[in-house]
Amino acid sequence: MTAALAVIFAGVLHATWNAIAKGATDRLASFGLIALGQALLMVPLLPFVGPPAPAAWPYLASSVAVHMLYMWLLLKSYELGDFSQVYPLARGSAPLLVAAVAALALNERLSWSQSAGVAAVSGGLVVLAFAGTRRPTATSGRGALRTVSAGRDGGAVAEGHGSGRDPRAVVAALLTGATIAAYTMLDGIGVREAEGAASYTVWLFGIEGPATAAAVWAIRGRDVIAGLDRRQWGLGLTGGVLAMAGYGIVLWAQTRGALASVAALRETGVISGAIIGAVVFSERMGARRIVAACVVAAGVVLITAH
Repeated sequence: MTAALAVIFAGVLHATWNAIAKGATDRLASFGLIALGQALLMVPLLPFVGPPAPAAWPYLASSVAVHMLYMWLLLKSYELGDFSQVYPLARGSAPLLVAAVAALALNERLSWSQSAGVAAVSGGLVVLAFAGTRRPTATSGRGALRTVSAGRDGGAVAEGHGSGRDPRAVVAALLTGATIAAYTMLDGIGVREAEGAASYTVWLFGIEGPATAAAVWAIRGRDVIAGLDRRQWGLGLTGGVLAMAGYGIVLWAQTRGALASVAALRETGVISGAIIGAVVFSERMGARRIVAACVVAAGVVLITAH
């Protein structure tokens, strides 16, 4: 139960740093600052933490590459869709993929209640993603499309360009979910081969952080930090700390439980994401989304039942 509660808390941390990235005026700069925060904290620790066991390195190196692809897809997803659409869809699709691959490749077998829990969590998150529709309205400014939420969730809230139900946002979110499943599997195996979650975590972020920051610098050069104020720096670096803390907890939990269960429990952070979407981004919560959140909670109970 301790590991389960820790993973649920990790989900809250994950939703928080994703909200920081989504809400940033310059999202590419925000992702760069998140990566920089990881680098500043982890790189100095590398000399004091022994490297993971040799068997873990293929998984760690592959995970770094997949994490960088994940960050790029997540960035595109947030450019195209609402936080309350993209976040649950990306996170909700991952547990089912992890459960399927873990069963086939690692021979992990979930009990009937855990399997039902994984299905409930994933199904509830998908409903959270698609509850409510958008319909186009008039344009404003330089032709930017504006939309309103309509129908099932009730009410109407104007949204700016990139906030509608863009089919490309769904595709980007599903691809993001695929990368989440991929790095979850890679890290789940790698951390077990590493013979220590702390070592694997430090080396993962110690490599990924500088690599991602360098990629952002290569794309935008010095312009990426031009004009950033103290608040933006603070939020970006804080996001990096939250990302590391949350995923470090997940890596530790993966040494103690089935990968599919850990992956599903982590995605309960989408409930926090729904609250953040309503409070911070003024995205309307309706009856369908509330019911879906309850289904997710029920799934958590099933997953943690013994």
